[in-house]
Amino acid sequence: MEAEVRYLVDTNVWLERLLDQDKSNIVKRFFDIISPESIYVSDFAMHSIGVILSRLNKLDVLSRFIEDLFSNGRIEQLSLDAKELLDVVNNMGKFKLDFDDAYQFTVALKYGLTIVTFDKDFDLRGVKKQSPDDIIKT
Repeated sequence: MEAEVRYLVDTNVWLERLLDQDKSNIVKRFFDIISPESIYVSDFAMHSIGVILSRLNKLDVLSRFIEDLFSNGRIEQLSLDAKELLDVVNNMGKFKLDFDDAYQFTVALKYGLTIVTFDKDFDLRGVKKQSPDDIIKT
């Protein structure tokens, strides 16, 4: 029996849907076909989304998002402990990633997840990454 793939959804994917951007419908289809129990979000992504939506004065969107994910949904938030932040720094140097991408990458490694992103910075050898488009097509 094949193990179910588990996904760490990157900040840009969540924002694509929340802000109704160009690829919003692709993201919607991804969320429609993937079980919520297979979807994870990092604490860093949640904080980034909170900062961005608050700057855009979209607190209503942020509130609904939090309720949908954690109250109504079954999405689990994952984090790193303080010592694992050194792994983030090491991954920044090793893979030439900025802090947010290295954080996502480190969370994905820790929990054995595939990163779901539109970000080309993850096009690296050894990184389990797919775009929502890739997943929809399979």
